[in-house]
Amino acid sequence: MQLLGEPPQRVAAISYQAAAPGGGTESVQLVVDRLRVDSLPAGCGAILVAGDLQGVAPSPLGGRPGLLGIAVADYLEIWAEEGLLPPPAQVGVLLAGDLYSAPDADRRGASGRVIDVWLAFVAAGCAAVLGVAGNHDEVIASEVAALGSDVALLDGDRRTFAGLTVAGVSGVVGDPARPLRRTQKDFDAAVKGAITPPPDVLILHEGPTGDTADQRGNPALRALLERRAPALTVCGHVHWPRPTASLGAGHILNVDARVVVLTEG
Repeated sequence: MQLLGEPPQRVAAISYQAAAPGGGTESVQLVVDRLRVDSLPAGCGAILVAGDLQGVAPSPLGGRPGLLGIAVADYLEIWAEEGLLPPPAQVGVLLAGDLYSAPDADRRGASGRVIDVWLAFVAAGCAAVLGVAGNHDEVIASEVAALGSDVALLDGDRRTFAGLTVAGVSGVVGDPARPLRRTQKDFDAAVKGAITPPPDVLILHEGPTGDTADQRGNPALRALLERRAPALTVCGHVHWPRPTASLGAGHILNVDARVVVLTEG
């Protein structure tokens, strides 16, 4: 599943509330872009990729504002009716982690439970929901697995969905005494295990550096992945102005505070 190199095409946007850098809350927009790939899994009309959905938004179905990821899931049927996406049953979902926000979106770096975001995509009827945990997520693999046979939180392991092999490593490099953090050595070991043999897609929260200085990331991780790069490496954790970069024979797709819909072109 290779990116075709075309520029992203904006197809939608969601207004939401996020914690402002200097304190308090700010109104921002979550951009939904479309990118083309050379092929998709059998029976799949699109793959939705998202990460770092750290905000709150009202659902288009009504009710009080909740986690932004839930609102995204609730929009899928509406976008399908508008012709922007195929029906949710033909949409696979890849999540790059950090799906939590403080309830009033007024505190940066808040951590909390995110199983309701995973549940929202399952309830929407998506064909598969695979992803990793970010360093601000409180979620465990067993509770995610209980949501369905094609639903999985990955951490050094892999799953196959309609012929597409997806591997993932949760968390970030950091003090292992803190949740979802590993030393660089242990993180590298988990990634090596996940990419042996190379999957079609690798999902990370902390990702490698990109092509330019403003595509920040982990340079040691880039050096590791370039040797046997998957066709597509998905990540988040730090925001890139431009969401794609090359990596060996494949590409990186950064979805920090971004939704990208992959369709066959």
